[in-house]
Amino acid sequence: MAVFTPVTLDDFRAWAAQFPIGEALAIKGIASGIENSNFFATTSTGEYVLTIFEKLTFEQLPFYLNLMRHLAERGVLVPAPIASRAGALITPLHGKPASLVTKLEGSHQMAPGPVHCAAVGDMLARMHLAARDFPMQQPNLRGIDWWNETTPVVLPFLDDSNQHLLRAEMHFQESFAATPASHHLPRGPIHADLFRNNVMFDGERLTGFFDFYFAGCDSWLFDVAVTVNDWCIDLDDGTLDAGRVRAMLESYHKVRPFTADEHTAWQPLLRAAALRFWLSRLYDLHLPRDAELLTPHDPSHFERILRERIAHAAPPLY
Repeated sequence: MAVFTPVTLDDFRAWAAQFPIGEALAIKGIASGIENSNFFATTSTGEYVLTIFEKLTFEQLPFYLNLMRHLAERGVLVPAPIASRAGALITPLHGKPASLVTKLEGSHQMAPGPVHCAAVGDMLARMHLAARDFPMQQPNLRGIDWWNETTPVVLPFLDDSNQHLLRAEMHFQESFAATPASHHLPRGPIHADLFRNNVMFDGERLTGFFDFYFAGCDSWLFDVAVTVNDWCIDLDDGTLDAGRVRAMLESYHKVRPFTADEHTAWQPLLRAAALRFWLSRLYDLHLPRDAELLTPHDPSHFERILRERIAHAAPPLY
């Protein structure tokens, strides 16, 4: 993610001494994203990812890190948090909460085919099922309450057409959220940000999901919608690729069959997933924070996706 809080090798050596990871050898900032300060860290025992949390608090972070540990212990391919010798998963660095996790092998698959989408769908369903007995609760912090808070903040920056789109979609989503189908959707911990750059592959073999720091408890189908809206689209115009959609949904359904209420909710949640990221990108573009390395994302990408989901019916759930 963007580097808001610089860390030198000497800083890392001093901080890493509390972990059973050997000698600190190198550290390098990761110049993508906009939420936390992330670094590739190398020690004599292996490679890790160091994260300094710029927004999340010491009180909020146990949910994310314990969820990752819970999933890793159940065979879901995720980074494993490293505990300090005192047993802590979160320790301060430069006065901010920080964590260390194992680094996944492989690389991003930025031009996925059906085989990659099928692998993601399978692991996403396994992740949802594996988290059913996770005892901690935290809402999706970028859910509908956040949409309502953020909409009036970003509206003044929009032209008339996009103001109308945003107001109309918020009305639609609030109305759908009050329906029985919405209330009956299966729920639990979700990743909530499973884009192509948050998954690693070695060829066609999926090696892991990472960056769980938007995770929260919400409908599983919203997680599927977020994932489909990134993995199964034409990036230029936001249209869905039927073959990739089918591969992901069939693979997911084989592990966890979709319910009747989820069939009803599918189109609204594809729209909700587009709205959530349009709003966050608008906010980050128009109200940015300073960062040593910062690359804001283009909001118009998710505006196009939202308009496309409103205008055209999605392929049905499996």
